[in-house]
Amino acid sequence: MAAPKRGRDYRGFILLSILLGTHSEAWAGHILYSVLEETDKGSFVGNIAKSLGLEAQELAERGVRIVPRGRSQLFALNPRSGSLVTAGRIDREELCAQSARCLVSFNILMEDKMNLYPIEVEIVDINDNAPRFLTEEMNVKIMENTAPGVRFPLKEARDPDVGTNSLQSYQLSPNRHFSLVVQTGDDGTKYPELVLEQVLDREEEAVHHLLLTASDGGDPPLSGTARIQVAVVDVNDHAPVFSLPLYQVTVPENVPVGTRLLTVSAVDLDEGVNGEVTYSFWKITPKILQIFQLNSHTGELSTLEGLDYEESSYYEMEVQAQDGPGSMTRTKVLITILDINDNAPEVTITSVSSSIPEDTPPGTVIALFYLQDRDSGKNGEVTCTISENLPFKLERSIDNYYRLVTEKILDREILSGYNITLKTTDGGTPPLSTETHISLRVADTNDNPPSFPHSSYSVYVPENNPRGASIFSVNAHDPDSNENAHITYSLEEDTIHGAPLSSYVSINSDTGVLYALHSFDYEHFHDLQLSVTAHDSGDPPLSGNVSLSLFILDQNDNAPEILYPAIPTDGSTGVELAPRSAEPGYLVTKVVAVDRDSGQNAWLSYRLLKASEPGLFLVGLHTGEVRTARALLDRDSLKQSLVVAVQDHGQPPLSATVTLTVAVADSIPDVLEELGSLEVPHNSDASGLTLYLVVAVTVVSCVFLAFVIVLLALRLRRWHESRLLQASGGGLVGMPASHFVGMDGVRAFLQTYSHEVSLTADSWKSHLIFPQPNYADTLISQESCEKIDPMSAPIDFHKCNDEAQSIQQAPPNTDWRFSQAQRPGTSGSQNGDETGTWPNNQFDTEMLQAMILASASEAADGSSTLGGGAGTMGLSARYGPQFTLQHVPDYRQNVYIPGSNATLTNAAGKRDGKAPAGGNGNKKKSGKKEKK
Repeated sequence: MAAPKRGRDYRGFILLSILLGTHSEAWAGHILYSVLEETDKGSFVGNIAKSLGLEAQELAERGVRIVPRGRSQLFALNPRSGSLVTAGRIDREELCAQSARCLVSFNILMEDKMNLYPIEVEIVDINDNAPRFLTEEMNVKIMENTAPGVRFPLKEARDPDVGTNSLQSYQLSPNRHFSLVVQTGDDGTKYPELVLEQVLDREEEAVHHLLLTASDGGDPPLSGTARIQVAVVDVNDHAPVFSLPLYQVTVPENVPVGTRLLTVSAVDLDEGVNGEVTYSFWKITPKILQIFQLNSHTGELSTLEGLDYEESSYYEMEVQAQDGPGSMTRTKVLITILDINDNAPEVTITSVSSSIPEDTPPGTVIALFYLQDRDSGKNGEVTCTISENLPFKLERSIDNYYRLVTEKILDREILSGYNITLKTTDGGTPPLSTETHISLRVADTNDNPPSFPHSSYSVYVPENNPRGASIFSVNAHDPDSNENAHITYSLEEDTIHGAPLSSYVSINSDTGVLYALHSFDYEHFHDLQLSVTAHDSGDPPLSGNVSLSLFILDQNDNAPEILYPAIPTDGSTGVELAPRSAEPGYLVTKVVAVDRDSGQNAWLSYRLLKASEPGLFLVGLHTGEVRTARALLDRDSLKQSLVVAVQDHGQPPLSATVTLTVAVADSIPDVLEELGSLEVPHNSDASGLTLYLVVAVTVVSCVFLAFVIVLLALRLRRWHESRLLQASGGGLVGMPASHFVGMDGVRAFLQTYSHEVSLTADSWKSHLIFPQPNYADTLISQESCEKIDPMSAPIDFHKCNDEAQSIQQAPPNTDWRFSQAQRPGTSGSQNGDETGTWPNNQFDTEMLQAMILASASEAADGSSTLGGGAGTMGLSARYGPQFTLQHVPDYRQNVYIPGSNATLTNAAGKRDGKAPAGGNGNKKKSGKKEKK
C-alpha cells in the first residue's frame, strides 16, 4: 500500500517542480526545474521549448543542445516534444551528499545565434536510504562502581537522506539497567547516549546485551539496528586525559603519502593495565578511514592517500583515548588543506567552425569555448590569449565562456589557413598554462582575375613553318584555387586580309599553346597582332588579356628571278651586239634580276660562270653589267656564249643562271658578211636552209628600215604640232606630273633603236631578227587618252585639251641621261668598284630598295609608253615582247635601260619640289662605239 502513496507523492513533486520552474523563470531571469531522484530514464523534467519561447520542432532547426559543466550528462532533450528529460537514474546522495538543497546547473546552447541559457535542476530527495550504523556491534565497558546517571556515548547512525527522510530517532531495547538519551549537535546531528539507571554488579551479570534501533521520518519510515555489548569491569578511578582539547594542523595538498601530520597524546594516572592508553578514531566516515590512519599506540596521524584540495579543503574527526579497564576520553582533530597550483587550466570547445570564406565580414564567430581551473583563489583565475599577429580576437560571453571572432577581412591568397593557439594561464605561482589548437581553413572566393607575367609579348616565327606547329605559349596566373584558378585561353576575333584570325592561328584553351594553322609567307604579310584572353572558372568569371605581336621572319625561299634577258618563248636565243671597235669597259648588256625575299636574302651578286672566250668579258659583281675586259681582236669569234650566274646571300644561298650570246660585229651587214664567211658543214640541205634564212633576214631588214623612216617622219610631225600647241597656250597646262611616265617629270620622247640578232654559229639553223623601232613620245593624260594606241593612230592634242582644261604640261627634263656617278643603287659607281660590298645596314638596304621600287613602279605604269607597250619598261622594243611587267611582283631592284649607260632614277628637282630643267628629252651616245 505504500507504493501507490509514494507514486502520488512523486506526482506532487513533479507538479511542484513545474510550478517552481515557471515561477523562477519569471522572476529570476533563468530557468529552474526540479525532479525526484531515482526516477526512470526519460522522465519529464521541464518544457525547454516553452521556456525558450520556441516550438518543439524549432529545437533541432536552431541547433538547441545541452552544454554540460564538467560532469556526466544527466539530462537530455526530447526533440519531438521539446521537453527536458532524465538521461538515466539520478542519485541525489552521490551528487550532493547531505547538502540541504541539490542543484545541478548546465547551459542550453542555441547554435544559430550562439546564445547560452543557464538551466538549474533541483534534485528532490526521496527516502531511499535507511539509517545505518558504521559498525553492527558496539562494545561498552562500565566500571562496576559507576554511579547511576552516568552517560556513555554511542556511535551514531548515518542516513544520507535529508530533511524528514534523514535520521529522526533512536530506540533502545527494554532494559532495567540502561536508558537512552538522544543529544542534538550544532550541525543537527543526533547522538545517542547510553544512561546508566542502576548500579551494575559484575558478579551478578558481567555482560549486558542491548539492541539500538535508528529510524528516519520517511513514509514509510526506514530503520537500522546495532548490537551493544556492555562489559562490567573492575573499578578504575582515572580516565585518560588529552593534552589538548582540539588538535589542529594545516598541510599542503601535495604532501607525500605516509607523511605524519600530528600526534595526539593522552595521559592516564592509573597504573598497570588501567594506565595503558590506546587511541582510536571516533566519529569518522569511511572516506576518512581510506585517507588517514592513526597509530593506536603512539597516537601518530598520517596519510594513506594523497590529499586533494579540490575534493575537500578540510577534514574534521574525533580521536578517543581508552585505558585498559575501558575509561576513555575524546578530542577533536581538524586538518586544513592548503591549495597549491597543481591543476592547469582546462579549455572545453563548445562549438567551432573548421572553414570560413575569405570574404567573411569582421566580427564573425569562429569558436565558442569554456575555461575552468579546479584550483581556487588566484590559482583558479584564468586568462586566455591568442597571438597578436592573427586577424582574430577574443570576446567574453556569459560565465567563463569566450568567443573567438574575426577582427579583419581574411585573404586566402596571403594565407590559406590558420593554426590558432589558445593559451590559457592561471594566476598561480608558478603559473600553469594550457595550449589548445584550432585549425581554420580559409575558403577561396573568386576575387582575383587571371594575370600574365608581361603586358605584351613579341614572337618571331620563321616563314614556311609547318602547319599545326606550336609557335608560342602564354601562361596566366590566378592566385585563387580550385575552379576559381582554372584558366581557359581564347583569342579575340579579328580579320587579316579579309580572313578571320582563327584561320591563321589557334590556341589551346587549356594549355595556352598557340598553333599556326597556315604556313606563313613573309612575302604575304610581315606580322600579326593578337590579343589573348584568359578566363577563370569562378562565379562570376574574371578575365585578363595580353597583346601578342607575331613577327614573320624571312627565309631564303625564293631564288633570284632574271628579268633580262628574258628567255624567248619560241626557243630562239637573243643576241647582244658588241662592235669590234669597243674598248675595254664597253657596256655590252646588263643582266637584271630580282629576289622576292628581303634583307640579306635579297642581296644579289653576279658572276661569270662560263665563257666561250675566257678573259674577253667581265660581269659587275653587284650591277650585273656585262662589259668587255679587253679590246676585241679580229681573231675573236663572231659568236661569244656567256653563262652568268646570279646568287643571293641567304643561308643556304640560291642562284639562277642565264646564257647570253654576244655577236662581235660593228653592224648587221657585218654580221651577215661574217656569217657568209663562216665555214659550214658540206651539207646541201643545211646550206640551202641557211641561204633562205639570209635572204629572209635581208628582206625583213629592208622593210623594217622603210617602216622606221615613215614612222619617224610621222612622229616628227606630231612633235612639231605639239610644240605649236604649247606655244599657243593651249597645251597640257596643269597636267599633274604623276600622269607621265619617266623619272622625275621627264615629258619628252625617247627614241631608241635596238637590234636583236640570234645566230647559231657553226649551225645550219640561224635566226635573224631585224631591227624594230622603239619610240617614247610626249605622254598625255591617262584619264582622257588611255585607250589611244600611240603606235597606230595620231594623237589629237586639241581633243585632249578639251577633255582636260586644267592639265598643264611641265617642260621636258634634260636630265634624261646621267653620268656613271649619278646612277642610283647598285648600278652606279658611287657604291664602289666591281668588287665593292653591299650596304652593311638595314636602313641603307631598305632605302636603296625603295628608290629602285619607285623607278620600277613608274616604268610599269600602264598609262605610259616608254618606247614600247604598257608595262614593258621600254625594253620590249630592244629585247622583244617576252619581257613584260604585267605579272612581275613588287620587286625592289634597279631599272636599267638597255643600249645605254643610263639608269633611271628620281631627279633632284622632284625630290626638292623644283621643276625639272628643259631639254630635248632624248640623248644618244655619240661616237662609233655603239651602233645606232
